[in-house]
Amino acid sequence: MTHRCCKLASILLLAVAGCSGGANVVPVSGVVRLDGKPYGKAVVTFQPVPSPEIPTPGRGSTGRTDENGRYVLVSDGTTKGATVGKHIVRITTRGGDDVKIAAEKGSSSDDPSKQKPPADPIPPEWHSKSAKEFAVPPGGTDKADFDITSVPPGKK
Repeated sequence: MTHRCCKLASILLLAVAGCSGGANVVPVSGVVRLDGKPYGKAVVTFQPVPSPEIPTPGRGSTGRTDENGRYVLVSDGTTKGATVGKHIVRITTRGGDDVKIAAEKGSSSDDPSKQKPPADPIPPEWHSKSAKEFAVPPGGTDKADFDITSVPPGKK
């Protein structure tokens, strides 16, 4: 009888763990292009949007583009993918790259803390003011691609 109770408890534990949200994380990857070219300096963030069906949709996911503009989303820092459902997408240029670019171009100050980082070529509607959405399908996708037109200088 004790063995049967332990077996039942194990099955219940697995069922509850499967409903915790981790089970609906699926692989998500894609390419970011800026002005038609792969953009290798971006951070891509997917933030799940609550719905009546899923009031607590899970944690967000983040990825960094490589030199080919390709990224893979990671949730919790270790789990590859994003939760199934609708997400708000934010894309911005990595901060460390901005400082590196400014240093390579030269600056009036040798102190990096006094250098003003260059303006992000990605427009605010893709990051701070983003309302861009992407629906992650149940099977995941490798086609979460985003084509962005840069901000013309002085037009931010």
